[in-house]
Amino acid sequence: MNKRILVTGGAGFIGSHLCKRLLEEGNEVLCVDNFFTGNKDNILELMDNKRFELFRHDVTAPLYVEVDEIYNLACPASPIHYQFDPVQTTKTSVHGAINMLGLAKRTKAKILQASTSEVYGDPEEHPQPESYWGKVNPIGIRSCYDEGKRCAETLFFDYYRQHNLPIRVVRIFNTYGPNMHPKDGRVVSNFIVQALNNEDITIYGDGLQTRSFQYVDDLVEGIVRMMENTENFIGPVNIGNPHEFSMKQLAEKVLELIPESTSKVVYKPLPQDDPRQRQPNISLAKEKLGWEPRVELEEGLKNTIEYFRRIVLS
Repeated sequence: MNKRILVTGGAGFIGSHLCKRLLEEGNEVLCVDNFFTGNKDNILELMDNKRFELFRHDVTAPLYVEVDEIYNLACPASPIHYQFDPVQTTKTSVHGAINMLGLAKRTKAKILQASTSEVYGDPEEHPQPESYWGKVNPIGIRSCYDEGKRCAETLFFDYYRQHNLPIRVVRIFNTYGPNMHPKDGRVVSNFIVQALNNEDITIYGDGLQTRSFQYVDDLVEGIVRMMENTENFIGPVNIGNPHEFSMKQLAEKVLELIPESTSKVVYKPLPQDDPRQRQPNISLAKEKLGWEPRVELEEGLKNTIEYFRRIVLS
């Protein structure tokens, strides 16, 4: 049966891919975005679809619509954007969660929270299982995002316990792909844009800190499976790629895939609270959702580079 689905942050990087997927499955999609980091270009190809509706709205204010499911993705996710107005970032996570949970309660809709690997902070346990509570600085420059997302998870589970609301919580690890903002400050987009512009590729720290990178198509598959699982598995569940790469390895791979680039790698001091390691334990996603990432880093980077070629070189 076709559903009426609300996607907050639907014009953003991940949200736009999710909207497209949900439309392809025959659903009606209401895309809500305040366009702080979202971009209409991301959803331009969807605008002619009669089952797609775009609504400019900020989730820190209540929303009154009738829907069957809610994917709550609204929140700037890169340090440059979420540190621009940290108070608003916290409000987006906390007030946004309250408003969307209230909507779900009223409409009896199933609701999924897009949480983050940042809830683990600078982890002392590696790789990170969902049972790990994290090591987060509550007063640092990244806290508006980290603690905002942690509080949103708290709200979701309290609504589940207090109101028996059908919730789902996914913890998203580093994701990349087309529709990323070229100036979002995240490492994959930074390296690619710098290489295409023949600028120095900037590595913060010694380049040995690691991340795991998942392609956006894999993430969307995991999110949809989580929403649709019929075992009442509510999470939280890690959705990420367990294969680990250092910043230095990533920079070398980007330069290999952009052979015409004259960029050189330079090193700068590591920002405050930047985690040394981040890698998901995805045993739970495999067990409960039958999910694991399929797209290899090189394939995903090629697709992303081609996207940025069109954006940057135009």
